[in-house]
Amino acid sequence: MTVNKELIEKIRRKIVSEKGDLINRIYYEEGAGLLIEVSRGNLREIAYYVHEILDTYLRTVAGVDERPIKGVFSAYYVFGLDGYGLNIIVVTHMPPEDPKLPSITDIVPSADWYELEMYDLLGIRFSNRKLYRFVLPEDWPEGVYPLRKDTPYNIRPKPVKSQKQVLSGPRIPVGPYHPALHEPEYFELYVEGERVVDVEYNGFHVHRGIEKLGESRFTYQQVPFLAERICGICGFVHSVCYTQAVESAAKIEVPERALFIRSILLEVERLHSHLLWIGVACHLLGYDAGFMHAWRIREKTMILAELLTGSRKTYGINLVGGVKKDINNDKINATMKTIEWVENEFKKLVEVITSIPQIVKRAKGTGILPRSDARKLSVVGPVARASGLKRDVRKDYPYAAYKYVSFKVPVYSEGDNLARLLVRVDEVFESINIIRQLLDQLPQGPIMSEEIEIPENAIGVSSVEAPRGEDIHFVITGKDNKLYRWRVRAPTYQNIPALKVMLKDAPLADAPLTIASIDPCFSCTDRIQVVDLSTGKRRTISFKELQRYNICPRCGL
Repeated sequence: MTVNKELIEKIRRKIVSEKGDLINRIYYEEGAGLLIEVSRGNLREIAYYVHEILDTYLRTVAGVDERPIKGVFSAYYVFGLDGYGLNIIVVTHMPPEDPKLPSITDIVPSADWYELEMYDLLGIRFSNRKLYRFVLPEDWPEGVYPLRKDTPYNIRPKPVKSQKQVLSGPRIPVGPYHPALHEPEYFELYVEGERVVDVEYNGFHVHRGIEKLGESRFTYQQVPFLAERICGICGFVHSVCYTQAVESAAKIEVPERALFIRSILLEVERLHSHLLWIGVACHLLGYDAGFMHAWRIREKTMILAELLTGSRKTYGINLVGGVKKDINNDKINATMKTIEWVENEFKKLVEVITSIPQIVKRAKGTGILPRSDARKLSVVGPVARASGLKRDVRKDYPYAAYKYVSFKVPVYSEGDNLARLLVRVDEVFESINIIRQLLDQLPQGPIMSEEIEIPENAIGVSSVEAPRGEDIHFVITGKDNKLYRWRVRAPTYQNIPALKVMLKDAPLADAPLTIASIDPCFSCTDRIQVVDLSTGKRRTISFKELQRYNICPRCGL
């Protein structure tokens, strides 16, 4: 990705002239962004300035144990300058004997989860906020921090007695695991009657320590296969995002043909993901015929993925420096025929879905996320675009072969469930258009870089527009052919906190579709605990009971 050097210098001068007395160092590092090093005492003021005055959004935060190389703990706050393709990274360091920072959640609300994660996994404490177990289980012992360099990846600490209060009264353990669903999650909906007044989320039930594994056991060229298993739908997204981060840090030139192949497969992945979600949305709205048709169309995209890579999922063709598998003329012709069929069939399905009044009425005006809240919470993907934010890293931070194609970024202003549905519908057609352009322009040449040298202590930041929104990988290169730090931020991590706004004061019947509308990285809500604030009673309801809540008594949908 090429960033305008004049723009960088202009922004750098502006920052120095207005906040230079609070900054220790400011410099541009290609492959990462504009780095601003500050003391922790000035973190809040600089964070406010970057977020509010420069009008950026928080993209990710990487806590790093840099004691072995710098003698400090560090935190890298990566902000994005909308529309300019520039990362502004605020860096602060902490002495090893006092790893503590001031909280910025009152200034940048989207920093909440990041601070909790750094506290849990690195032992970095934050003042002026409540800290609690977020990723680690309640019985994890104090003083054992998985992402510290002196903690081995295969440690198995003995559990301690949990201090968490157990709810009294009869409870039915229908989750967070459920045999009929694919991923566990846990929501608490606080209700007054049939109206939702608050929501709490408890996740990370299957946290696999992938970052630690990538830093400890895997070489640079092995990590792509690990990254592809982060998500069952967007695996190739993570693989590309990781390889781009390392390539950016090491200044590796990837052959153009490989970049085109990456973009083609990313759009095929977007097609099958959006078609899956549209089918699920139809199911949640009681229109199971729509669910079946969406998945019937999606099946063609899965067959296409297998044709191009040899696998329906976890393609396994991506490496630092390029790809392992080429696309010949027969595959190009087959791809063209497949996407033409998908386009025609999808048009028919969309005409039916959007002509059913009950579906439109159930989605319109529900789960609203205003533009101001969307910006404040730094949401991404269709959730952001449905709330009026034209935020798409394919345009804002062009990567792979996206600079060679023309496409529209669908944006709606309503911020409701219908808008999020329509964004995805529009994007299906845009993806088909992108694939056609990429195949028409597919250049000749090699698919793998011949020279791959990765220096130590280089920073790389990469982003890929996954179907759910932007995916970001942050890396610091290390020695012995391994990463020093690998930070992964998936789009769901950024979007789930917005449910507090989307569900507040909403009817309980709208909760399943609203939760699903962010396309979270779990299949469905398998367990909901409903808390009636008028009586104080709590009860656990099953997935089937929740579905019954979602049926409209007037129209049966």
